[in-house]
Amino acid sequence: MSHRGIRQFLKSLMVCALVTSLGVPPTVSAQAHVVSPDELQAAVLVATQVRRKNSETVVSFLSTPKAEKALRTAHVDLRLVKNAVSSLDDEELARLAARVNKAHADFVAGRLSDRDLLVILIGIAALILIIVAVD
Repeated sequence: MSHRGIRQFLKSLMVCALVTSLGVPPTVSAQAHVVSPDELQAAVLVATQVRRKNSETVVSFLSTPKAEKALRTAHVDLRLVKNAVSSLDDEELARLAARVNKAHADFVAGRLSDRDLLVILIGIAALILIIVAVD
């Protein structure tokens, strides 16, 4: 095959490839990257359950008798703090729930005194109110 024949063959090959790629409907290639409705619904459900669990963790910690007493002593409106929890975004709520779980575990294990727990409670309440006020 001559140099001219090779060039002609390559041109023909490129034209065939171009025509073939243009002949594929865009929906076929786009379908490979689309998340199915079932996967999307499952992800939303998991995110909702995690948020609900984190919210319940924080609110139940704030609802303990020691927490209520500590917040009353600090003149912090418990109802306002509990309502503010729902205003936190998912990331802030997750961090706060992790702190609450750690503080609770430390208190149960005896690594925290009542006074330490009260300071943490007041700090958490203040943090919630500050985050909500800034948003």
